[in-house]
Amino acid sequence: MAAAGAYGRSPTFKSLIWRIVFMHIVAVAVVAIFLPLVLFWLLNSEVDQLHREAMRAQAEVLAERIVAAPDGLLTFNLPDSLRGLYSEAYGRYLYDIRDADGRLLFSSRRKTGAAASAPPTLSETISGAGVTRIIDGKIVRIRVAEDLAHRDVIIDDIISNFFRRVGWITIPILLILLAADIIIFRRAIAPLWKASEEASNIGPARTDIRLPTEQIPREIMPLVTAVNQALDRLEDGFRVQRQFTADAAHQLRTPLTILRTRIETLGDGAARQALHDDIEGMSRIVAQLLEIAELDTLVLDPGETADLRAVCAEVVGSIAPFAIAQHKDIALKGADAPVLIHGNAEMLQRAIFNLAENAIKFTAKDTSVDVEVGDDGSVRVRDCGPGIAETERELIFQRFWRADRQRSDGAGLGLSIVRGVADDHAATVAVENLPGGGAEFTLRFRLAEGAAPPVGQS
Repeated sequence: MAAAGAYGRSPTFKSLIWRIVFMHIVAVAVVAIFLPLVLFWLLNSEVDQLHREAMRAQAEVLAERIVAAPDGLLTFNLPDSLRGLYSEAYGRYLYDIRDADGRLLFSSRRKTGAAASAPPTLSETISGAGVTRIIDGKIVRIRVAEDLAHRDVIIDDIISNFFRRVGWITIPILLILLAADIIIFRRAIAPLWKASEEASNIGPARTDIRLPTEQIPREIMPLVTAVNQALDRLEDGFRVQRQFTADAAHQLRTPLTILRTRIETLGDGAARQALHDDIEGMSRIVAQLLEIAELDTLVLDPGETADLRAVCAEVVGSIAPFAIAQHKDIALKGADAPVLIHGNAEMLQRAIFNLAENAIKFTAKDTSVDVEVGDDGSVRVRDCGPGIAETERELIFQRFWRADRQRSDGAGLGLSIVRGVADDHAATVAVENLPGGGAEFTLRFRLAEGAAPPVGQS
């Protein structure tokens, strides 16, 4: 368990396939060590068994040549076909025939006296077997042996060369098996990789995506099914939330319109203007809520393109009166030619409009807001305001977040709309302070290379 926990915590073994491969490498190493040993033992045992059976068969043949003479003595008649096999000149096979008391009766070795009656002593290279027979009421033991060091014996050479010629073959075979297993593992989990790629596309704007179930292993299918069911519930929750936001915004528009009409009938000009400003602020919030609801349901066409410069030019033209009314200016800079990007022109216009409006609010009087379009698909909006604190650069894109809660000219939704449009377009949005004061917001979109300008735009 400790070893398993150790490699489980290692970054390398966070991959399922590498865990399997690691365990298989360990198994291959163990098998590569013990398999040749087991094969050697089995081969050696089989050779010993075959040798004993062969020696026993020879002993039985010799036993058939022992007969009892009429005078009760035992005689041994070795035919000429076998005499040369057990001759001392050949020296490969030996035999001893003894009685029940161990006295030597017949032998292929020419010994007499005490040496002949002594039990046979076999060296490490001599291996044999024996049989016992009762001939004419007498117990006779026949033992046959073979000198394994004899030049005609090849069985011992096969065993001694097993590791060098046969045993090591198992290692490349096991390595080939390991490579085949890696390929099999990769093919087996290919559906999981496909499912993970699909899962990476799931987001607030794409809650309709589900993990594919085709070719998913049976063991993983319950997890995939449970994830898809959870995504169904999440999609229902998002749908209810979006619908509520859209319905609430729509319902607020009518009473605000009625309230604006009634305010116009008031006699007090100062009070009427104050109330009118409040109504305009509330209307702006309602409009932004509707934009957020639309962003949540936006699904971009992968082939849709827009001219980023034309979009920025339209934004600058529409917001210029607002800037001038506050004694500020706004200018369009950068590329003169169309800059085609992947995206929806209407959503892009809303994002850039919110960036420009935010810059106009915070830039100092009698200064200018610059909207610069880059040929690389970027838009930079610069102001001459107080800048953004380092700790607030991520907070400003959250919905309803405001650094100054006392301000009544916004609800903190503009920059969240900018972030939403950027996310839907797979774009990035960044903010940094300028050396001379002020802030610079940068949006970067993907260029539509080789695309023709959209219809109606030049």
